[in-house]
Amino acid sequence: MASTKTEERAKTIQKYQLHEGDRGSAPIQIALLTERINHLREHFENHKGDHHSRRGLLRMVGRRRRLLEYIKRKDLDRYRDLIADLGLRK
Repeated sequence: MASTKTEERAKTIQKYQLHEGDRGSAPIQIALLTERINHLREHFENHKGDHHSRRGLLRMVGRRRRLLEYIKRKDLDRYRDLIADLGLRK
């Protein structure tokens, strides 16, 4: 199962990288955080009392929000494309 997760992560990185060899730009971080957030949302449907993981989820949501604000300030077109592609707000 770990190889599947690694392959999905590699596909996400390849899809959102800004240039060859890019592994940590803001769009990649936002896409990876979105995947983790969606996975945790599914987890909470079955484990409603898992408050420790909920705290981690809230930290991830805050970090994603800050990264989105950064991209919005730097490149509005890339921001719009990214939120549309990831299915975030509006």
